[in-house]
Amino acid sequence: MKPDTRTAMHELIAEVRETLPFDAPATQVCGGDCQGCSLKLLDYLDGELCGWEQRLDAGETPHFGDLSQLAKTSSKVYAALEKNGLLAAITRI
Repeated sequence: MKPDTRTAMHELIAEVRETLPFDAPATQVCGGDCQGCSLKLLDYLDGELCGWEQRLDAGETPHFGDLSQLAKTSSKVYAALEKNGLLAAITRI
């Protein structure tokens, strides 16, 4: 049985927060050649996640399109961070 969209959004947010280095120090996130600013991308995505957390807490029910959009945005940020070498650097620590 598939979860409802509220549950799915909570799970997506948790997975993104576990996967990406939101708590990494700025000196580790920023440093060197980048294809897009990793720090700004993380800040943007954190804002999106916080926004959805607040909306869910307020009782809003996301649509499938909302889930899809957040997943797509998260994937793009992940790809940019991977291209910048940030994810490999964090995993080595």
